[in-house]
Amino acid sequence: MRPAAAKPAWEGDRVKHVLGAVRRSFQPWNDPGAKPFIEFRGVSKRFGSFAAVDGQTLTIYEREFFALLGPSGCGKTTLLRMLAGFEQPSEGTILLEGRDLAGVPPHKRPVNMMFQSYALFPHLTVENNIAFGLKQDRLPRAEIRDRVAEMLRLVRLEGFGKRKPDQLSGGQRQPVALARALAKRPKVLLLDEPLAALDKKLREETQFELINLQETLGLTFVIVTHDQEEAMTVADRIAVMNHGRIVQIATPAEIYEAPRTRYVADFIGSVNIFGGTVEPADGAAVALAGEDGFALRVANGAQRPPQGAPAWIAIRPEKVRISHEPPPDPARNAVAGEVWDIAYLGDMSIYNVRLASGKIVRASLLNAFRTVERPISWEDKVWLSWADDAGVLLAE
Repeated sequence: MRPAAAKPAWEGDRVKHVLGAVRRSFQPWNDPGAKPFIEFRGVSKRFGSFAAVDGQTLTIYEREFFALLGPSGCGKTTLLRMLAGFEQPSEGTILLEGRDLAGVPPHKRPVNMMFQSYALFPHLTVENNIAFGLKQDRLPRAEIRDRVAEMLRLVRLEGFGKRKPDQLSGGQRQPVALARALAKRPKVLLLDEPLAALDKKLREETQFELINLQETLGLTFVIVTHDQEEAMTVADRIAVMNHGRIVQIATPAEIYEAPRTRYVADFIGSVNIFGGTVEPADGAAVALAGEDGFALRVANGAQRPPQGAPAWIAIRPEKVRISHEPPPDPARNAVAGEVWDIAYLGDMSIYNVRLASGKIVRASLLNAFRTVERPISWEDKVWLSWADDAGVLLAE
């Protein structure tokens, strides 16, 4: 587990980077004795008749990197703003370290926010942007100078302190905003779409830098994003939201491999969803009469809908086999189709296959070799198939 008393970088030597081992063992949500660091209890936020957040309960643990994920308008930013104190709940309670935050103004909360726009002051230098909040708190000049220097080292921008924001690239402005948010030493850092303005490659690099920074400082980070890959990269746990409600909270692997609903399965990554009607019990598996004209079978999971009930099976493209030849057992989890589109992505190829029903099914193949003996091409007749345990049974 993560060290209980690790010191932030500004209090002494940097914590040794042990990201892999730490992230594998850090699971306080599975510990009955662990106390939540942040709690939302039955929290709602209404704007007129519109419920941006609808009676939600959520716990976040100390030193957790937690992601609020969902489409625009789902309520994730409203939750973040209520924690920061910029919005007040219409109902419910928000607690930090067991303390009710009701009536506590934003500047008196041990919380700081990094905004999507970065909100840097254009007329101030990088150093003065970072120092702004410290000066507002009337810290001694020497302490401000030392802390600004520490923040610049932390985000690897030594030598940029005298520049102004318009003399920096977008990739450089982002860590300045991060340094300013961290300078006041908050207990919780809130990140509102912090990487949205960066290009894809820089965004991917910065995601890992955020993970390293959070591990080094030992702080609690809460990030809001609509980017599923970003959430799955940085977060210990993800709360998927829709229409003001939390649909599922789980680790990235659990969200991807074991979604609870069609909405979560479809929102996270690429997925094929097949509908059908539950047939009589088939041993340990659940059998469906597929609505696309072929039999479906899935290894029994946590739920078994009653016979005759509608159900769905979610299959990730990388778990779908594609071949010119039929599989050994074409009677279940197998269907023929025609290659409709191909996307070559370098590391993998994506095949969109059109079934006789008109449904498009996606399969992905890893390009492990530079050449392929018998490539699959457009308009080829192919078979798609998958194992019983490759899919996830969904009842809603």
